[in-house]
Amino acid sequence: MSEDPTRGTTPFGAGADALRIAGDPAMGTAVERARHASVGADEISASTMARAVTDPRCGAVVTFDGVVRDHDGGQGVARLEYSAHPSAEQVIAEVAAEIAERYPDCLVAVAHRVGPLAIGESALVCAVAAPHRKQAFAACDDLVDTVKQRVPIWKHQIFADGTSEWVGALG
Repeated sequence: MSEDPTRGTTPFGAGADALRIAGDPAMGTAVERARHASVGADEISASTMARAVTDPRCGAVVTFDGVVRDHDGGQGVARLEYSAHPSAEQVIAEVAAEIAERYPDCLVAVAHRVGPLAIGESALVCAVAAPHRKQAFAACDDLVDTVKQRVPIWKHQIFADGTSEWVGALG
């Protein structure tokens, strides 16, 4: 009996080819599957990104909601301010397209917020839909890592004691 890669012990980090299931429907071109990519000051939400990738061919939707936390490195954080290079919108769109290319069974949506954010607000939100869960989890993990590595966005952390620091979101 052959092992079903949608169940059991298929490695989480397996490549897209190892996660493909024979007989699944075609999902379209990478351009069609990169459904949303943006950088802006408007509020973002996981539910909005999930709606962008909803598709009857997909049995899994995985979301990531990166929210501003109240601490970093042992210090209390009061708020963050994100700044982006003018190329950030283009780069995040390129990243979404690359993830869609790497994971041909996945639909992709991603947004990063800029400007001042309070504790608990969403800073980076994405959703990936796929016919099966492991495809969606693997692609979402890769998407978040690639956005953080490549998109030129920086955060200014303002600590509870009034001090602050700039942190490069790249890498």
